[in-house]
Amino acid sequence: MTDLQQTYGDVTVALPDEGYVATVTIHRPPDNFFDIELIASIASAYEQLDADPRCRAIVLGSEGKHFCAGAAFHRRSSDTPMPGVASQGRHLYDEAVRLFSCKKPVVAAVRGAAVGGGLGLALSADFRVGASTTRMTANFARLGFHHGFGLTATLPPIVGQQRALEMLYTGVRLNGEDSLRIGLLDRFVEPDEIDAAAAEFATEIATSAPLAVLSIRETMRGDLPDKIRAATDREKAEQDRLNGTADFAEGVRATAERRTPNFQGK
Repeated sequence: MTDLQQTYGDVTVALPDEGYVATVTIHRPPDNFFDIELIASIASAYEQLDADPRCRAIVLGSEGKHFCAGAAFHRRSSDTPMPGVASQGRHLYDEAVRLFSCKKPVVAAVRGAAVGGGLGLALSADFRVGASTTRMTANFARLGFHHGFGLTATLPPIVGQQRALEMLYTGVRLNGEDSLRIGLLDRFVEPDEIDAAAAEFATEIATSAPLAVLSIRETMRGDLPDKIRAATDREKAEQDRLNGTADFAEGVRATAERRTPNFQGK
């Protein structure tokens, strides 16, 4: 057997012949903005690793300053479609459900910002490793938008219902220490140790009996894809509705101009 090196769009997969830990890396530096193609690529990488018995755990990381700074709303023109729909008619959230349906445990190495849908991507993992430089925010309401990427189903179990509501209503920006305190991060290290610490965490998982880990994971979160499907159906409908509002246009403009938005409830 030889080391596995595979590329899916802007995502690479590396699986050494020894160690049982695969690394899935996003290559859209510096911000790693996502769209349907990126999420589909991650899902395809996970599916390949599900089928490979050499892989027992996955590290999800990124190249650049930020883990994933969400969708690049500020780059849209008025006639540019939302970043969720592909020409084949599949939606971003179809690919998100496919990602959540994969079987192997994932540790996310959260360098820099995990914003909006980027936070949703981070919460798709079983665990998250970060540092003082980590920033996590569900900033949708500050854009005049509804949250997405299944945060309805993933955020409350991790931080509690009230803290989730606070994050979603206010779009508060949490630093690494606050993210650790409320449970968004599971391990906290020095900024230059995030990748290594995530790999070490994944190795700890990989040294357990693989069939037992898969069985336990299925018990603990086996119905999560169904919950994500139901959550994203609602989230998508509300995002489609709010996409045409003046408040959403104002939120995007204000973010691009780095100013406080002036929402009118229209």
